[in-house]
Amino acid sequence: MAYSVELPVFAGPLDLLLQLVEREELEITAVSLAQVTDQFLAAVKSLEELQLADIADFLVVAAKLIYLKSEVLLPRPPSLHPDEENVGDELARQLMAYKKYKEIAGLLREREALGLRTFVRIAAPPKFEPKLDLSNVTPLDLLEAVRRALAVLPEGPPVSSVVVPPKITIRDQIHRIGVSLRGTGRASFRQMLLEATSRMEIIITFLAILELIKQRRVMAIQEKTFGDIEIRLVGEWVEGEEFETEFAE
Repeated sequence: MAYSVELPVFAGPLDLLLQLVEREELEITAVSLAQVTDQFLAAVKSLEELQLADIADFLVVAAKLIYLKSEVLLPRPPSLHPDEENVGDELARQLMAYKKYKEIAGLLREREALGLRTFVRIAAPPKFEPKLDLSNVTPLDLLEAVRRALAVLPEGPPVSSVVVPPKITIRDQIHRIGVSLRGTGRASFRQMLLEATSRMEIIITFLAILELIKQRRVMAIQEKTFGDIEIRLVGEWVEGEEFETEFAE
């Protein structure tokens, strides 16, 4: 309820009356507090429903007006301490704090009227793991991966004990790699080397990958330092496609 008063020297909201008195734009002695109280009580009696918040607001403002008027009409007692704080200043600070709470309460009432009873929690920004741009993996990186694979591969039987060594050509290995990539589009270079059964097959697989990279049929990508190298197919793999290699078969 926006309570207003009508006095000989002022007509308007009670809050504005208090502000004018505090700024000394209106003499408090010219304000009849009895009329202010009588008009408020008459307004309260006319209400169908009693609003406790409005009554509390009136009491705070009325108490301030009564105090200001009493300071003017009554003599002030001598202060015991020169640096003692004025009680009026303390009351003024309390009223300023009350004014802030009242403004905030008004904002909350507006939000409630608009149906804004909830406050969305702002989510923290998503965390992205930094991705190393190593799409241009060099042949030396592949060679180092081959060296590590050869280091863990057990020694094969002596050459003298091998009756018929299996013949694996680079062209055949290119075809195998292409068939494997045609299904998934990508494969682990490390896994390719681990699936090899001999040192010769590891070397041929390495040369086949180099040839495919040279012809831009695949690309090698390493997501992080010292991580696995992923072989990805570029375009579509055509079954039966012939490749010219610079390596002797």
